[in-house]
Amino acid sequence: MNIGVIVAVVIYELIVILGCAAFLKVKEKKMVAAPAAGDEDFALGGRNMGVIVLAPTIALTVLGSAHITGVFEMSYGMGAIAIWFSLAHVIMIVVACFGTGAWVRRLGATTVPQVIKDMYGPGVAIAISCVMAGQVWGVLTLECQGLGIVISSLTGWDISKAVILGGILGILYVVFAGMKQVGAVNVINATVMYIGLIIATIYVASKLPGGNFDFIEKALPSSEGGAEFMLSIFGNADLMITFAVGNVIAVTFCQSISQMLMQTMMSAKDEKTIKKSVWLAAPLNGMFGVFAVILGLAARSIPEYAAYGAKLAATNMLVDMLPMWMSALLLAALLAAILSTFAMTSLTTATIWTHDIYKGYINPDADEKKLANITRIMIIILALAALAVSVALPTILNAINWVFAWIVPVFWIVVFGLFWKRNSKVAGLALAVSWILNVLWSLTPLPAAIGGFIGGLTNPYVTLIVSLVILIIGNLASKGEPGYFKAMGIKAED
Repeated sequence: MNIGVIVAVVIYELIVILGCAAFLKVKEKKMVAAPAAGDEDFALGGRNMGVIVLAPTIALTVLGSAHITGVFEMSYGMGAIAIWFSLAHVIMIVVACFGTGAWVRRLGATTVPQVIKDMYGPGVAIAISCVMAGQVWGVLTLECQGLGIVISSLTGWDISKAVILGGILGILYVVFAGMKQVGAVNVINATVMYIGLIIATIYVASKLPGGNFDFIEKALPSSEGGAEFMLSIFGNADLMITFAVGNVIAVTFCQSISQMLMQTMMSAKDEKTIKKSVWLAAPLNGMFGVFAVILGLAARSIPEYAAYGAKLAATNMLVDMLPMWMSALLLAALLAAILSTFAMTSLTTATIWTHDIYKGYINPDADEKKLANITRIMIIILALAALAVSVALPTILNAINWVFAWIVPVFWIVVFGLFWKRNSKVAGLALAVSWILNVLWSLTPLPAAIGGFIGGLTNPYVTLIVSLVILIIGNLASKGEPGYFKAMGIKAED
C-alpha cells in the first residue's frame, strides 16, 4: 500500500470540497439582506447556474463508476464496443439539453414526480416517486462499488475500508451547501480529471512495447480469449444489438428523465443556458469513455495484468506503470468523476424522499429550512445504506442496464403527457406491466423459455417495447386530457 498516494488524494479532495463549502458559506453571509438559505437553494442552487458551472455538472452527474470501472470491465471482455456506453451518454445529453431538461426547467418543478403529478394525478406520481427514488439509490450503490474498486486497487486497501473512505468523501461533497457546492467542486474536478487522465494515458502508452498503443492491435487478437472483433467499436452483430443499441435505449430513455440529471437541469438559470451547455457537457462526458476503453484494452493485452481479471486489470496496470505523483493525480481524477455522481445521486434521491414523500404525505406544512435539513439527513442515511450493500454487487454495466430499465417507461409517459394525451389509467398500466416484466426478465427463466431473438433482448428493450405498445394503443382506444403544454397554454418551444 502506498500511503503517500492515498494521503495526497484525500488531502486534495478535502481541500477542494471543504474549501468550496466554506467559500459558499462566506459568500452567502456577505449578501446584503439575503434570506436564509431554504430547500430550493440547497437542492437547486437557487435555480441560477450559468454555463460554466452547469456544463461540467451535467457531464459529471452521469459520469461515474460505470464510465470508469464499468468500461474497464466491459473492455476486458468485449473490447472496443464498450465505447458505446459513453456514446449513449452523448446522445442522452443532447436529448436532455434540447428536450426533457428544457421542459422541466420551463415547468419550474423541483422533482420529476411533481411534473407527473400535475399531468396524471397523485396515483401515478407516488408510484414513480417510490420507484425513481429506489432506482437512483440503485445507481448510488454502484457508485459506492466504483469508489471501492478504485481506492482498493490504487492503495491495496481491503475493499470494505476503501468503500467507507469513498463514501465519507462523497457525503462531504454535497452535504454542506447542496447543489451550489456540487457545482463549484465539479468545475475544479472536471479540470483535474482531464489533466490527470490525459497525462496518465500518454504515460502508459510510452511504457507499452513499441512506446504506443499500436501494441494492442498486435497483442490482443493473439491473447487468451482474444478475438479480432475486440478491436472494432462495432464488435459483432450480437453485441451491437444487445450491448450497443441496448445501452443507447437504456441511457437515453432513463437518464434524460431521471431525477438524477433533471435536478441539474432544474438548477439552470434558464432554458437557453441548458441548450448552450450541451456543447461543453457532451464532449466532456463522451471523451472520457475513449480514454477508459484504450486503457482497458491495454490492460487486457498484457498477460500479467489480464491475470487480475476484468474488475482489477486496468487499475492495477495503472498503479504499476505510473510514478507516485501521477498515481495520485490519476486517483484524484477518477475519484472526482465517481464522487460527482455519488454526490448527485445521494442529493437527488434525498430530494425525492423529502419533497414527494415527506412533504407530500408526512408533513405538508414543513417550511423551506426544515426541508433543507431533512434533505441533509436523508443524504447521510441513503449514502450509508448504499455503502453497506455495495461490496456484494454484480458486474457494474449489467446492473446499470437493469436499474435504468425501470425508468424507460417514465420517459414516454412524460413525452406523451406533455405533447399528446394524458390518461392516468393507461399510464399506470404501462408502468405496472413494464416493471413486472423487468423483474421477471432478470429474476426468472422467462427469457430462456421464450428463447430466440426476443429472449436475447436486454431489459431496456423489454420495458421500451411494452410501455410504447400500451401507451400508444391505450391512448388511441380511450379518452384522455389533452397534452399538458397545450392544456396549460405553455408554448412547447421558445
